[in-house]
Amino acid sequence: MKNYLYETAVLLCLALLPGSGASAQERSALRTSGPRFAVRTNALYWATASLNAGFEVGLDPRTSWEVAGGYNPWTFGDNRKLKFWTAQTEFRYWLRRRFAGHFFGLHVLYADYNAGGVKLFGMGDRRYEGFLYGTGLSYGYQWVVGRRWNIEAMLGVGYIRSEYDRYVWKRCGRFLGSGRRNYFGPTRAGVSVGFMIR
Repeated sequence: MKNYLYETAVLLCLALLPGSGASAQERSALRTSGPRFAVRTNALYWATASLNAGFEVGLDPRTSWEVAGGYNPWTFGDNRKLKFWTAQTEFRYWLRRRFAGHFFGLHVLYADYNAGGVKLFGMGDRRYEGFLYGTGLSYGYQWVVGRRWNIEAMLGVGYIRSEYDRYVWKRCGRFLGSGRRNYFGPTRAGVSVGFMIR
């Protein structure tokens, strides 16, 4: 009886694995005929002069795993800055096949930042230095625009926890205290250009 229960549990787990509904022949065809890897860059980061890149690998015909990062090292005139580095990863489930059409994702992210003197989010006369981490769900769509090129639009929502020190934004500004903040709302956004690698 124990062996029967064990075998049933193993079969159930295998049946629930992503892509298990496709036959071995279909999975093999998609692996060999479709792209297996993608590299991309997010145009929204470039709008803030931030360097960024992402790498995605297909796990099976309908799932993929993405790792992405961004970096902004610049300090502008009068000590105005939006410095940060960020890393994020996302598991994606594709409704049709990987790297084409609709997808849903589950992502986690982490960032260190040092920002102030910019009129965004109340930082016009303050500088915030700290870190944040969070998780969320995302939806996106990829358009295939060539044999190896695609364009992706995506938006994610979820939870972020931030811990920071607050200063007057001028150089060597006075320390104003520490704080923490919980945030629910958009956690990812992107309009990206990608290159497919077979």
